[in-house]
Amino acid sequence: MIRKRNISGSNQVKVSFALPEDHPHAAHAYVAGTFNDWDAKADRLIHRNNQTYSAVVTLDKGERYTYRYVTEDGEWFNVDDADEYEGENSVLLT
Repeated sequence: MIRKRNISGSNQVKVSFALPEDHPHAAHAYVAGTFNDWDAKADRLIHRNNQTYSAVVTLDKGERYTYRYVTEDGEWFNVDDADEYEGENSVLLT
C-alpha cells in the first residue's frame, strides 16, 4: 500500500511504500525506482509498529515515477498498489 502526504509549505510529498507484515518478502525487501536511480539497496523496508514494513521517500509533487519492490536476493516483484502500470513497472503519480 502507498500513502502520500503533502509537505506543508513545499512542492514535495512524503510517500510511504508499505507491505503488510505477513507478506512473504516484507522482512527482506527494498523499493527501487526512478526516484533513486533504480538502486536496489537504497530504500529498505523497515518493520513498523503498525504491522507493516515500509520505506518513506520525499518526492516532488506533480511527477511520475516508476518503481518495483526487490528482495535482498534480487527478486523483483510488484504488489497491487500502483496508480498505473507500465510493462513490468509500477507507476506512482505524485
